[in-house]
Amino acid sequence: MDWGNVTAEDLIGALKEIDWTSPPRPLNEFLSKFTIPRSYSKWSSRLKCNLYYYRTNYFILILLILGFACILRPLAILATALSALAIAFFNDSFAASFSEKVTRTVRKFSPHLAAKMRPPHMPVIRGRPSAKKSVYICGQPRLLFVLLFSAASFLLWYSSGSLLYVSWAYIISIFVTVLHASFRTPNLKARLNTFREEFRAVWRNYSEL
Repeated sequence: MDWGNVTAEDLIGALKEIDWTSPPRPLNEFLSKFTIPRSYSKWSSRLKCNLYYYRTNYFILILLILGFACILRPLAILATALSALAIAFFNDSFAASFSEKVTRTVRKFSPHLAAKMRPPHMPVIRGRPSAKKSVYICGQPRLLFVLLFSAASFLLWYSSGSLLYVSWAYIISIFVTVLHASFRTPNLKARLNTFREEFRAVWRNYSEL
């Protein structure tokens, strides 16, 4: 896979669709073999490859830094968890899994309410599902949950008086993530992994035709 030809929009789209339930990469692999990129194109390709391959590691790293900044403020810790959920909702597989688990739990107490939490039917064009896929959580548009969780986390951060600490922690976590992704040399496993994911994406699109 030529990461030099992958745009930021392509990378964001891939991170939204890829499965995030896979465990993080081993720590000895994550913290080994750092080199300086020789050119801007090499740096750009390496950055996108590592952000994709070590996505779970970076997500955990950001949460740890935010959690450390809020360790003495319980409300801020709760706000961090809500923010993490709001970000995770952008991933299609996580949103679908979260919706399914909540619906399954509600079904035990109220089957009628659980039936209302089903997502609406996808429109069909010429015998095929619409190319524009809308993701629903508990029967509601995903964006609604993202906005609700983001607003709740902001209010908790503001009320706990730790918004400034969290802002600095977030900036530091992004800086550390970009720094690591810039200097971590992509190994053969990362390249093979991206090739497999690319094949799966092509095969999935082919099977929908």
